[in-house]
Amino acid sequence: MKRAAILPGLAAALLLTGCTGALGGTTTPSPATSGQPEAAPPTGDTPDYTGPSLIGLGTDDFGVTVVTDELDYPWEVRQSEGTLVVTEIAGTIAMVDHEDRFDRYKVQTSDPVVHDGGSGLMGLALAEDFSESGTAYIYYTYEGQDGLTNRIAAVRFDGSAWRETGVLLDGIPGHELYNGGRIAIGPDGYLYATTGWVHDERMPQDRNSLAGKILRLGLDGSVPEDNPFDGSYVYSYGHRNPQGLAWDAEGRLFSAEHGEAAHDEINLITPGTNYGWPVAEGTDDQDGMEPAFLGSGSDTWAPSGIAFAGDELVVAALAAQILYVMDHDARSMDPLFSSGERARAVLPYQNGIYVTSTNTSPRATEGAKSVDRLLWISAAS
Repeated sequence: MKRAAILPGLAAALLLTGCTGALGGTTTPSPATSGQPEAAPPTGDTPDYTGPSLIGLGTDDFGVTVVTDELDYPWEVRQSEGTLVVTEIAGTIAMVDHEDRFDRYKVQTSDPVVHDGGSGLMGLALAEDFSESGTAYIYYTYEGQDGLTNRIAAVRFDGSAWRETGVLLDGIPGHELYNGGRIAIGPDGYLYATTGWVHDERMPQDRNSLAGKILRLGLDGSVPEDNPFDGSYVYSYGHRNPQGLAWDAEGRLFSAEHGEAAHDEINLITPGTNYGWPVAEGTDDQDGMEPAFLGSGSDTWAPSGIAFAGDELVVAALAAQILYVMDHDARSMDPLFSSGERARAVLPYQNGIYVTSTNTSPRATEGAKSVDRLLWISAAS
């Protein structure tokens, strides 16, 4: 067996087990990228985006590398010291290291992960010291006493296995479609999580329910003292199915949210605010409720993962099978890149962007690609 190349600080002396297959990251320029240099995925732990402005660019401007096409319904992608860590909805985590070595691990959880439609292992956040401690946080669905239930848990990777080490927050209502599922550690050091409305119109407006919310909690599962509602994890409410979280350079929190029939939203999140669902949607302006910062109107994006590339918000769109970039000043969503796949998560990294696709989703359209991939795209500076 080879020594682990994954997580140099943690696993250099550990042997890897699990399902392993060597992958060479094959470079395939997109059909209209003749003349573009090959896109070489970077290494190292300097994740800040250093590429060009994305406003005004399109698919033809990008070189594309297929990092791997062996994923199984990937949901989130994170990185540590150049190692890519990808959750897969059935309860596994795939890791691709500096040398394109691919390893898949079944996450050992206190209750089995239930993949039913869109439920399963979804969000992932890595602790700041993940390369040394192996500590991370996940959002997953299991079968509770009242049916599908979501949980936020701490996990640890020891170089050979991923194991749950503690439950931070339990009892989040679950559903086969509307779970939210994104988690992220904010610039304030707290953990944020999006939850879905679980097809119950009462829950998003009920501040005693954890459904249809953005939640904020300590990394030990505690309720932060400065949360907007005393003793509550609820940070904002009135959400339908938010799946994206990202902070800009000024520390402002944005979220992406699925509308019911079109009317998708990009929201600027402020603590204690009601974002309307199901009373209002999109840019509807109702008393006591905050309209979307940007709405899709009669178009459908089905936005999922979002991230800032410098000052520009990149949005992965499932139904539109495309990446968008938000023009903040124009309050518009501009097409950026499409490979004809259901884009699920984005990770700006150095001079490009990682993109995961969930083409094996039950909601994929007929004729969609039958494999799920992790792509690296970059444009000439």
